[in-house]
Amino acid sequence: MRVLLGVCGGIAAYKAAELVRALRGAGHEVRCALTRSAESFVTPLTLEVLSTERVYRQEYLQPTETGEELHVELAAWAEAICVVPATAHTIGRLAHGLADDFLTTTVLAFDGPIIVAPAMHSIMWMQPAVQSNAELLRKRGVAIVGPVIGELASGGSGVGRLVDLTVLLDVIERSQGSGELAGLTVLVTAGPTHEAIDPVRFLSNRSSGKMGFALAAEAARRGARSVLVAGPVELPTPAGVERIDVVSAAEMHEAVERRAARADLIIMVAAVGDFRVSSTAHRKLEKSELSGGLSLQQTPDILKGLAESAPGALRVGFAAETENLEAGACRKLEQKDAAFIIANDVSRSDIGFGQNENEVLVFSRDAEPQLIPKASKDAIARSLFDILGPAVLAHGAALSRVAS
Repeated sequence: MRVLLGVCGGIAAYKAAELVRALRGAGHEVRCALTRSAESFVTPLTLEVLSTERVYRQEYLQPTETGEELHVELAAWAEAICVVPATAHTIGRLAHGLADDFLTTTVLAFDGPIIVAPAMHSIMWMQPAVQSNAELLRKRGVAIVGPVIGELASGGSGVGRLVDLTVLLDVIERSQGSGELAGLTVLVTAGPTHEAIDPVRFLSNRSSGKMGFALAAEAARRGARSVLVAGPVELPTPAGVERIDVVSAAEMHEAVERRAARADLIIMVAAVGDFRVSSTAHRKLEKSELSGGLSLQQTPDILKGLAESAPGALRVGFAAETENLEAGACRKLEQKDAAFIIANDVSRSDIGFGQNENEVLVFSRDAEPQLIPKASKDAIARSLFDILGPAVLAHGAALSRVAS
């Protein structure tokens, strides 16, 4: 793999030299681009010797012999970019598309996996502005790796220390999409929806989004381009996952429809509200105005509609049931025109909504129901992709044969 390391000005910059050595030892090509402040912590000559490649510095350089500008040529050369250690300033510039030095212009010209490894004092890292910028990058699919809790340069301890280089090396190597789902796009929905009654009240359900987030993370780990459409939940974006936040069923429907045609596998985990009020009030309603009940209308059936908008995708639904689990799942398998329905019993207090564990039954058209016994939702996601991964690959191969 061809890796561009962007080195910023922080005390952890000396570890960039170790990372260069580790990447080279693993067989990767490495080039380095330094910000001006980075040169106060590590010399260009050190990185040049370790990488055996020229080092790019702060100044905006002239066009190359090919006629292309150097930052464009370097962006085309790289297969992954890792910014380490990423300072608060550089994270902010990347989040807002600012390109005022060689490193940021190169990142802006790059269309591929970007890994950002922050390192700074914990007080700085926890500032709302820095957290907001990091979250903005996560939503765009940038992998934010760390920071971790440990001893800081100031002598104290807290969250802000650069992640271990072995972890960072693993993330860089996996960013190339070397898993079995490399080249495929997986679209996952997660969480509840909120259907507004008035500016204060809404209709919703108890979905936490944890199962959907675990599935989106597992898709990314297996090399897929993972796109997550998330309802209103307070969960961190998994590394390498592109996140789209929505609130209502209508917003989720629009977000899914806009991306469904390009997806190879669609997993509808979200507990989408079945009903919304016919007319949302623009002011808080009095109790007396609500005593007569609410006028409701059905929301779009997103999964069912995918048969028309994404006929080439392998479509998977979730069924949260409180009784007659098998009958309900089989009915939805037919009604929704899905390849799989994943059913779980949400009447149990130890699994399902809000819990960290789950137990599911997998229903398909061609096999008997398969039980995945109680385990963490991360483990359930791995087991489900052991089933869905081969299925989507076989589905894609079948479509190719038909097309040919």
